Amino acid sequence: MENQPETLDELAAHAQRTHVVVVGGGIGGLVAALSCAKIGMRVTLVEASERLGGALRTTEVGGVRVDLGAEGYATRGGAVRSLVDELGLAGAVAPVAPRAEWIAGLTTGSAPLPAETLLGIPENPWDERVRQIIGWRGTWRAYVDRLRPPLTIGQERSLGRLVRTRMGAAVLERLVAPLSLGAFAIHPDDVDVQIAAPGLSSALTRTGSLAGAVAQVRAAAAGETNDRFEGIDGGMSRLVDALHERLTELGARVVLDAPVDALAAGDDGRWAVVLDTDDTADAHTDAVPRDAVDEEIPGRTEGAIRIDPADAVIVAAGVTESHRLLSPSVPALVPTPGTDLEVVTLVLSAAARADAPPRTAVYPVPGSARAAAVSDSTARWGWMRRAAGAEVRVLKVTFGGPDTSPATAGLDHPAAAALALAEASALLGEPLDAGHLLGSHRARYTQPPPVSALGRRDAADAARAAIHAVPGLAVVGAAIAGTGIAQVVPDAIAAAERVRRVALWGSGDERA
Repeated sequence: MENQPETLDELAAHAQRTHVVVVGGGIGGLVAALSCAKIGMRVTLVEASERLGGALRTTEVGGVRVDLGAEGYATRGGAVRSLVDELGLAGAVAPVAPRAEWIAGLTTGSAPLPAETLLGIPENPWDERVRQIIGWRGTWRAYVDRLRPPLTIGQERSLGRLVRTRMGAAVLERLVAPLSLGAFAIHPDDVDVQIAAPGLSSALTRTGSLAGAVAQVRAAAAGETNDRFEGIDGGMSRLVDALHERLTELGARVVLDAPVDALAAGDDGRWAVVLDTDDTADAHTDAVPRDAVDEEIPGRTEGAIRIDPADAVIVAAGVTESHRLLSPSVPALVPTPGTDLEVVTLVLSAAARADAPPRTAVYPVPGSARAAAVSDSTARWGWMRRAAGAEVRVLKVTFGGPDTSPATAGLDHPAAAALALAEASALLGEPLDAGHLLGSHRARYTQPPPVSALGRRDAADAARAAIHAVPGLAVVGAAIAGTGIAQVVPDAIAAAERVRRVALWGSGDERA
């Protein structure tokens, strides 16, 4: 015990000598950087663009503060809420409004999605609200589910095939597919039911029907309080700003406007992070390491930015960029497939019709619209509704999907906004035109598969194993963790913990 203080001092000194470079300033990169900086490691975060946050971006459109990317996070697991609390934002947490989702493109127009569903699967096909969507023929076919023999646990992993076999095409195409494609950009056939709906397969075996299984799983989850969705009053960029501020307090160096050209392993086991010199003439740092002397910024030479050799590199870039940077050192790495999406944000001066029911999102039956979804941010978030005013609405129209290019591809901004306005008007069943438009914004991105995609977890585990086999490399972000802040944050914390263990103790094993 007498040597323990000396040992701790040595560990602290070792941490301060360890240089970790994080490539990418999205939520995954920021969280990984914070996890390393908190124990005293020297951290440099390099971001290719002029801002931090990645998919988290709050800006003004049509005079209204709008979240252009992710609007909130799921509370399951507790990791994101713990981060929010740690950063002093607990008082700004904003609950989401109750879900009021509709299905459009039906022969009868549109109809509300009954609450008594799971992933769109109804627990009672005879419910009048369900019959309104799938019709009498669909209802009778869904009823056959109760007459079929139950499945053995785990026999059918595909959500689409399970629903099609048990309840028929109408339930799949008019209830399940619109939600899966509109909300997650994945076809139900490619969704792993055991991950998307844990316990559903075993409940099916116990109850003897898919409808019974849905009822049982929903009843078991009724008392759950750790599976909600919430956001930040004022926008999710407040989380990004708080992370940035905390990194600055800890002495981390943040370099913006600095695309990384390559990662090169040195003979000494350290990594060179090579910047694209053609694109970094205007690169700048906005945080100085704790050991900086006077006003000098280490690594800056004649106006250029240089990154000191790294003991470890954490790649936190997008799908394509992560593979480009890692594949030279990890030849076995398989590219992560992505779906091209475009989201057009519309700020309108038109309040909802007085007789219009509340709708937080509308999903069309596949093939019935050019858009994949329209969501009403002012209906979902009270803070945004208060900030925008009673007569202003913020709609988000999503285009694209698996094997489907966004219908806005190739259009200029006015044409894309006009198409989005027309699609929103059709899906909502409201007369919206250019006279209502106060402002618009369009953003195109490549979305990696959700964690519930068939084979996604195995592919991610294989990718991690291949990357971890190369000393000094790690990867975080949606490209490896799957979409959703609730997926990215705990994965980034775990990856950073492994980097810390390897650097300080020479082992990434949690038992070390």
